[in-house]
Amino acid sequence: MGDAPTGATRWLVTGAGGMLGREVVAAVTAADASAAVTAATRADLDLTDPEALLAAVRGHDVVVNAAAWTDVDGAESDEAAATAVNGDGVRHLAAACAAAGAVLLHVSTDYVFPGDAKEPYREDDPTGPVNAYGRGKLAGERAVAELLPETGYTVRTAWLYGAHGRNFVATMLKLSATHETLDVVDDQLGQPTWARALAVRLTELGRAALAGEAPAGAYHGTASGQATWYELARAAFELSGLDPDRIRPTTADKFVRPAKRPAYSVLGHDRWSAAGLPPMADWRAELEAAVAAGVFPSGA
Repeated sequence: MGDAPTGATRWLVTGAGGMLGREVVAAVTAADASAAVTAATRADLDLTDPEALLAAVRGHDVVVNAAAWTDVDGAESDEAAATAVNGDGVRHLAAACAAAGAVLLHVSTDYVFPGDAKEPYREDDPTGPVNAYGRGKLAGERAVAELLPETGYTVRTAWLYGAHGRNFVATMLKLSATHETLDVVDDQLGQPTWARALAVRLTELGRAALAGEAPAGAYHGTASGQATWYELARAAFELSGLDPDRIRPTTADKFVRPAKRPAYSVLGHDRWSAAGLPPMADWRAELEAAVAAGVFPSGA
């Protein structure tokens, strides 16, 4: 990063090589051409190294933490390693932000909730992770709240898809070339969320935080509405010009995996009003925009 213009906002984006991190770097630059953005990939910055984090955060106004251990099933067999990043690493980062006087926007997950609700989870609803990944992410959330009570923001998201990295929508469209039909789970509910839309929202929240217009705490960064994986796959096929009837419904018990998944991952969005922001757009509208933007070239 070169020298920033006088008065320019300095942003540090961790996990900048990932699906969300790359979009955040682009969104911050698009929102403010004068902003100075440090894009730190996993190779550049290790969340488990407190001294490296102190040095990296120094001089920045806003830190967006898009770095995480994301292997949900792998966390079941090595919870200590996953929590070292998602829990302890976030604590180190929060401490570095406290020392530097920087705002922290930490990206968390719907997996901190048990997934047994019947209506959208509110931001302040009781947590209760059902797997190791969720427990580690909850530890990270608690560290942010403890160390940065006035300048720490946890943004929970879920069911992310986008142009970079592996994700459900891209996988379904890729499989369409080799499978006549696909069996997709129809008994898990969530909110498919475009990484680019979330990146824009994180940028808006960061700017509002710096302006003193957004109270610290938890926010839910997911698209509005709800869908099952089956409904999402059908919509992706339809919008890509494929026959949605090639997608067939099935149940989660047909796909046994090491980590238990929440059956209900719908999040409420009431708290955005406190930051002067509306809820994010409906999931179907976001998906339509993503397809129109060429996020999935040639339908794959």
